[in-house]
Amino acid sequence: VPSKSVEVEFPGFEGFKVNLAFLSRETLVSIRKKSTKTTFKNRQPVEELDDKLFLKLYVAAAIKGWVGLKFAYLNELAPTDINPADAEKLVPYSEENALELMQASSNFDAFVTETVSDLSAFTKTSTQK
Repeated sequence: VPSKSVEVEFPGFEGFKVNLAFLSRETLVSIRKKSTKTTFKNRQPVEELDDKLFLKLYVAAAIKGWVGLKFAYLNELAPTDINPADAEKLVPYSEENALELMQASSNFDAFVTETVSDLSAFTKTSTQK
């Protein structure tokens, strides 16, 4: 199967579920290759990874959506300035929002990275999409 996604509840945040795609080794290599450019220093080729481009491509491939991300949860994942009246409002999913959350929250980044590389999370039949 070239691509399989699963909806996984984020630990500790009731109702916050992230739709993640399994990333095969081939997909990760492709993302890395697209994010690497070769430059020459002293006539020798040097490969340099563009970290920002890598993360952008990684997020686009791995995170397919989410539901239930409240602003109150967002405030626990990364430093934010939210109005207490908005705490129960939902943060809409977009690739831009996902990228910003990955950049700002090491907990969210770790959760996504661990889940997309854990084959067992994608072999359970109950929540596959």
